[in-house]
Amino acid sequence: MYSLFPLLFAFILATKAHEDIHTESIEYKEGDATLEGYLAYDETIKGIRPGVLIVHEWWGINDYIKRRTEQIAQLGYVAFAADIYGKGIRAKTPQEAMALAGKFRSGNDRNLLRARATAGLDVLKKDLHVDQKRIAAIGYCFGGTTVLELARSGADLAGVVSFHGGLATPNPDDAKHIKAKVAALSGADDPSVKPDQVIAFEDEMRKAGIDWYLVSYGNAVHGFTNPENGSDNSRGAAYNEKADKRSWEVMKDFFGEIFW
Repeated sequence: MYSLFPLLFAFILATKAHEDIHTESIEYKEGDATLEGYLAYDETIKGIRPGVLIVHEWWGINDYIKRRTEQIAQLGYVAFAADIYGKGIRAKTPQEAMALAGKFRSGNDRNLLRARATAGLDVLKKDLHVDQKRIAAIGYCFGGTTVLELARSGADLAGVVSFHGGLATPNPDDAKHIKAKVAALSGADDPSVKPDQVIAFEDEMRKAGIDWYLVSYGNAVHGFTNPENGSDNSRGAAYNEKADKRSWEVMKDFFGEIFW
């Protein structure tokens, strides 16, 4: 009986922490497009605090990205998940996801992708709980690519974290506009991020004089932070618990460096 008490107490604390997190969907615009993001913050914290923009995987905003947004809020930040695709536009199959993501990352024009990310950043900045001088952006897969492009656009960010995102860009010279510190967290065996892409990214960062680092997780492939990807590395995308936990800790340390 007594051995169960610590577990019960931990469960109660976790439940209480979750209850303190305010969440809401926020509709906003980018050009003629109507977008719908997801906001989360801890109501028990008084005053302004750092803000974190989160960008979704190629599926669009779903339960996974909402959970990540709430986890960021539980760390004491205002978290806002930006909607890149548009209100109600969500992929149901990998084929749909590929088509939606391809609209924003194919070819040499990343302006639409950057504009959608910037629109989400503007929503976060306008929140009265956010310290506008302390804002970061993180993204998963497609979202990792997006936050790197947001940084290359010259967005006023303290830092960006890409989780298993694409590192390539059609305009590497744009790295000269980066104001943020950059952390790229990748699976060492990710078939979507080829060795030549890694080398090109490193060269891009060096030439631009960016404060950056890249962490490569052994035995991890694409999508290593999402349990819904299963555990079969041969599929090219799979969950890796060690890489997930290690990368989360890296992100927290990174925030500690850039925010405090």
